[in-house]
Amino acid sequence: METDGKGSDMTDAQALTPPDRLSTNPRSPHFDMETLQRGIGIRFKGRERTDVEEYSISEGWIRVAAGKTRDRHGQPLTLKLNGEVEAWFEDIKEKGADTDGDKAADAE
Repeated sequence: METDGKGSDMTDAQALTPPDRLSTNPRSPHFDMETLQRGIGIRFKGRERTDVEEYSISEGWIRVAAGKTRDRHGQPLTLKLNGEVEAWFEDIKEKGADTDGDKAADAE
């Protein structure tokens, strides 16, 4: 039985599904470097976003930086936006795109 280093069992479903909540800020309890290195894609209200600092799928929100504004600790100020959130691993999407391209090349 494999574990992910946090004491929980890793299953195939967990390897294919991003976590419900994730943050890019190392100070956050929801920060996970291994997951972030795989690459996470976020779609918010039907539009792909690349500026997401933190998200929660179950609660339906994302946090984005409010321009270049910083708080008194030097951290970026963020806005919490509510709406439909979808997340996926970029490495899985790339593998799917590669196999589709191979099929098109084989058809020619």
